[in-house]
Amino acid sequence: MSPQTRPSIVFAHGLWADGSCFSKVISALQAEGYEVVSTQNSLDTLEGDVAAVIRALGRVSSPAILVGHSYGGTVITAAGTDDRVAGLVYIAALAPDDDETSQSLQNQFPTTDVFSHIEVVDGRVWLLPEGIECFAGDLPEQEQKLVWATQGVPAADLFNQKMAGTAWRSKPSWYIVAKNDRTVHPALERFVAKRMGATTYEADSSHVPMLSNPRLVVDVIRTAANAVQGRMAERVQYEHHPSH
Repeated sequence: MSPQTRPSIVFAHGLWADGSCFSKVISALQAEGYEVVSTQNSLDTLEGDVAAVIRALGRVSSPAILVGHSYGGTVITAAGTDDRVAGLVYIAALAPDDDETSQSLQNQFPTTDVFSHIEVVDGRVWLLPEGIECFAGDLPEQEQKLVWATQGVPAADLFNQKMAGTAWRSKPSWYIVAKNDRTVHPALERFVAKRMGATTYEADSSHVPMLSNPRLVVDVIRTAANAVQGRMAERVQYEHHPSH
């Protein structure tokens, strides 16, 4: 398979775990010859984070697979309507519909443990040190501390912001449910995966399977890339040999 025909991969992170949370997955994909970019989202506005992903699409070859973790799922749901996007991979992620925000989607499910360990200061939502266990409890302590120390801190109203575009309605989707998630409720994850008709996988993990089970996450991204590539090849063949 030549690298030119492979889709590229663009990652969008969520709250608290920044773009480096994909480091284990990125190095494995790069070793296989994939072109990869992980955006650093400011978490100031949904519009700004969607714009960051769309800018990244301009830096990689099309078509691209967008991979969103947590709130990054909301970001790729809007950004994924871009013509350069061929598929979507959601990791323990939100995926609001046209009439939902990140918050209204979460409100339909029980509140998770992590929200007992946050503090709003200077208009931003901070994860307190003891909250990291609800977020990344299956990582070694040193790694948990690193995730906490590098946390991306969202604007307090970020989850109430809305943007047009629901990419999962028109693009093929893959979804990784984190079965032991105490940040996004696993019932929410299963609900949105089913609603979008995603190819769904379940991971025995906390909210951060890309750190605790990177091999599974790489497998799912590779599966998505291969499926998209197969569709592209069929299309090219059809365009060159249309049936008369």
